[in-house]
Amino acid sequence: MKAILYLDYDGVLHPEPVYRSPRGGMHFSVDQAGHSLFENSGILVEALAPYPEVAIVLSTSWVRVLSYSQAKAYLPDALRSRVIGATFHSAMNKFEFDAMTRGAQVLADATRRAVTGWIALDDDDEGWVGPASQHLVLTNGHKGLSEPETVAELSDKLREQCKPR
Repeated sequence: MKAILYLDYDGVLHPEPVYRSPRGGMHFSVDQAGHSLFENSGILVEALAPYPEVAIVLSTSWVRVLSYSQAKAYLPDALRSRVIGATFHSAMNKFEFDAMTRGAQVLADATRRAVTGWIALDDDDEGWVGPASQHLVLTNGHKGLSEPETVAELSDKLREQCKPR
């Protein structure tokens, strides 16, 4: 099985929060002028470049709000081509899923997929208990992957889980 990166969007690939409007799609609030959706995507593309075997599973709430296909479509091709699924599936009970912490959602998915080599990139540290906490790269919700320390931690965890080409 490939190594998996569980990927949140808000607070990772761009600042959070992001809102959805029926006619305007996904957008920031007015106090986030100067930012763009997925502004940190290139940083993630570059960090993953030495690890072509790393697949992405979407752990973002965008899957619940939009759909898996729509959420995936927002990613640049270099990331979108790595996506193999999401922690939420339409056959799941939305209320039960929403009642779980992000850590529990990701751990349940990793268990379902029977993967041991995985990393979660998220700005939500709730529910990351025991050994699962070692898999989390916690981002600052306002800076995400724009912080060099966060990218360094991600690179360290990728080296632990994968062998660069």
